Amino acid sequence: MRVITLRALADNYIFLLLDEASPEAVVVDPGEAAPVLEYLQNSGRRLTAILITHHHGDHTGGNRDLLKRFPNITVYGGAGDKGRIVGQSVFLNEGDDITVCGMKARILAVPGHTKAHIAYFFPAAGGSGDLFSGDTVFGGTIGNMFEGTPDVMFESIQKIRALPRQTRIWCSHEYTLQYVRQSADIDPRNARLIKRLKMLEAGASGGPTVPLLLEEECETNPFFRWDNPELAAHLSTEPGIATFHRLCEIT
Repeated sequence: MRVITLRALADNYIFLLLDEASPEAVVVDPGEAAPVLEYLQNSGRRLTAILITHHHGDHTGGNRDLLKRFPNITVYGGAGDKGRIVGQSVFLNEGDDITVCGMKARILAVPGHTKAHIAYFFPAAGGSGDLFSGDTVFGGTIGNMFEGTPDVMFESIQKIRALPRQTRIWCSHEYTLQYVRQSADIDPRNARLIKRLKMLEAGASGGPTVPLLLEEECETNPFFRWDNPELAAHLSTEPGIATFHRLCEIT
């Protein structure tokens, strides 16, 4: 499976998953249709499915036009989003498997940003994989909790943190420099975080910072370090969910 990154709207990413053995393509979170249709026309590929992480318009806005062009394709989304995603035909729950582009994905229920948010994890050989996480996690932070609570989001981040450390995280917005800078203020004693910030600032040219690497998020994203004693001490909390709650309060 090969992943193509398309820019959309102000700061969104749309991901195309390509099967190198066939002309098929699958799109993840098409906030708008135009860049997807342009790529398909230029490449000669055929769209076979849409994977949606959650119902927000900047992730589903292209569905209607894509379905006009490819009326028989499958639209996947969370079961709890029934009635909120244009064209949704498959309703997924935690632990379900789907196969697209010749690759099997496991569904993670990761509510918090929205109540029915899901993520698609494609495991790969060698203890790695690809996670299409929507707006659950970004470089250095987590998504806003529009329909969830810190406790709900905490459970979702625990699921992501438990994946293989070499997992590539394909999040749906380009926010990394902004939030790694904020995280460096929150966790100023984290040498690796400071190094990450300096590298981002040195290369701040508008290019994509996605995919993220889970291992790096575990070491530099405060929301993945709730059990770190040094961070907890700096925030005057106890390691664990209390630290996660405190991070939610100050960001």
